[in-house]
Amino acid sequence: MKSKILACALLLGAVSVEAKVKLPSLVCDNMVLQQQTEVKLWGEATPKAEVCITPSWSGEAKTCRADKDGRWTLQLPTPAGGYTAYDITFDDGDKSSPAVVVRNVLVGEVWLASGQSNMEMPLKGFDGCCVKDGLDDAIAASDLKGVRMFNVPKRQCWEPQTECDGRWMTTEHFTDVMEFSATAFYFASSVSRALHLPVGIVNCSYGGAAVESWTCRELLETYPDVSLKPEDVENMKSWERPLLMYNGMFNPVKHYTVKGIIWYQGCTNVGRHDTYAQRLANMVSLWRKEMALGEIPFYFVEIAPYEYDSNEQHQKAAYLREAQFKAQSLIPNSAMISTNDLAEPFERHNIHPRNKKPVGHRLSYLALNLTYGLKEVACFGPQYKSWQAKGNEAWVSFDHLEKGICRNYDIRGFEVAGEDRVFHPADKVWLHWQSNEVVVSSEKVAAPVAVRYCFRDFQIGTLIGGNELPLVPFRTDNW
Repeated sequence: MKSKILACALLLGAVSVEAKVKLPSLVCDNMVLQQQTEVKLWGEATPKAEVCITPSWSGEAKTCRADKDGRWTLQLPTPAGGYTAYDITFDDGDKSSPAVVVRNVLVGEVWLASGQSNMEMPLKGFDGCCVKDGLDDAIAASDLKGVRMFNVPKRQCWEPQTECDGRWMTTEHFTDVMEFSATAFYFASSVSRALHLPVGIVNCSYGGAAVESWTCRELLETYPDVSLKPEDVENMKSWERPLLMYNGMFNPVKHYTVKGIIWYQGCTNVGRHDTYAQRLANMVSLWRKEMALGEIPFYFVEIAPYEYDSNEQHQKAAYLREAQFKAQSLIPNSAMISTNDLAEPFERHNIHPRNKKPVGHRLSYLALNLTYGLKEVACFGPQYKSWQAKGNEAWVSFDHLEKGICRNYDIRGFEVAGEDRVFHPADKVWLHWQSNEVVVSSEKVAAPVAVRYCFRDFQIGTLIGGNELPLVPFRTDNW
């Protein structure tokens, strides 16, 4: 039964077959290393051999000894980032075999990008789903000399793998850029321009993957609704299978030194919102522990509007977005961006909205402000704070109004309900500019008891704050 799911062979990086030092595919020409830290390098050599690693930025050799199985690891100090290309030489001292030289290495900022298809979606788009300006931006990408990406091949494995195939791609070749994750590319290009540094992305995404797909066996065995019996997993939709992407894709890259993680996932967990926030928090805790880099930033995307054919009373996607918002309080050093305004009316039944540039840029605003200290970069849209009833009006106040509310007319997306718990679209919405409260009312509700904003599967709102960031969908009730 297990053989029906991809049989995962252990692959080694593209190095000379005569070389005794063997490197994982992540450690190859064109890679980007995290600046001003000790990055982890690893590989294989003759058992018990002394491996000598010499980076051209210092010329200072560092050594380690391979274990009885030939495996070795080493922590290599890196300099400040910049656009100087370096070489790194790996030598086990065996004069009968050549040293391995990794060339055109840049030092800068490195991020892991993961999730499902909206993170996987390349600049060239998917069949039937384009990326807005993707072609033009791929053509212009040659100016971004420091943006590079490693795409982890999509793979499912029963046992944890230590290696994956792949290579570091640069913006030098247009055909390579078209394969870059669009969301991750726009994130990297924004960070690179703002910091004047190279940015490398390890893109580890699988379309349709559930949060359980990226979680280890030990955790999954504590989830009562998850079966890891081969016959049960085999009968699932292939992209929803638990455990297998964690084993086949995350495990091989978890030792690569990164600054943080960006994440776009959730659609497959729609309908299972009750467990999502905690399971996402569990996954992040697991990843951070295994990456051994501390509580590195985890910035993620609220799923976009999409018509899931929910009934009127139970808007499944709205509850999942609410769980995503909650997850921020469970995951230290995390933050979420909203995409409520980025889908277009004709995309009601398109799970892959085309407008990926603002998604990547909004993730970059979180990184620039919260990670890199550029506090002038607004990174949060308005978020619900509280409300009070005044006659037939609901007065709603918000957090994150450092730059105020930047739209005071044609505000759409609000609904109000009375004691009958029936929600009606607000027919009057206005901004009380002295207090930055939004005043909402409906002729059909004499005494409001609850307010909602875009709390539906597909509803596009128009309220924005600083940096054109949207109000995060919310509800005041718990019905």
